Amino acid sequence: MPCALCSADAPLTAYAVAGGPADATADLCETCIAQIEGEPDPTHWRCLSASMWSEVPTVQVLAARMLTRLADHDWARDLSDQLWLDDDTRAWVENVPQETGHKDSNGVPLAQGDTVVLIKDLPVKGGGFTAKRGTAVRGISLVHDNPAHIEGRVEGQRIVILTEFVKKR
Repeated sequence: MPCALCSADAPLTAYAVAGGPADATADLCETCIAQIEGEPDPTHWRCLSASMWSEVPTVQVLAARMLTRLADHDWARDLSDQLWLDDDTRAWVENVPQETGHKDSNGVPLAQGDTVVLIKDLPVKGGGFTAKRGTAVRGISLVHDNPAHIEGRVEGQRIVILTEFVKKR
């Protein structure tokens, strides 16, 4: 079976396609995976002129995302203009999870709205109380200009918490 994107006859790996169904994968060669995760070689990706017409949604999503990354090349823009996707697949293409840099004390990525648990008693400056270890903080907000800070409500008060003192629940 050839690579779903470049049709290379090489060993394949099931590559998870983010932003869609949890089990969405495409069978790709190591070259395609390395270039998806790193710096793409435009010459290699001319193969998208064929694979973008696949009936498999995961392949369509990967092709559309690569064409977007290669948009500074005329041929990629032309192919992207020709590509038609149904509304659900187009939404999947645009739903690329962004790494925010916010990580809990164990290195687990944090996202807007997550629930975290305090791993240490924290005195709240200006609040006159101590946020106790084990307190769940629901619906956190990320401080976009500082990945070491999140915001959340503890005892009815909105506070800034250092990510090194929380773990994701």
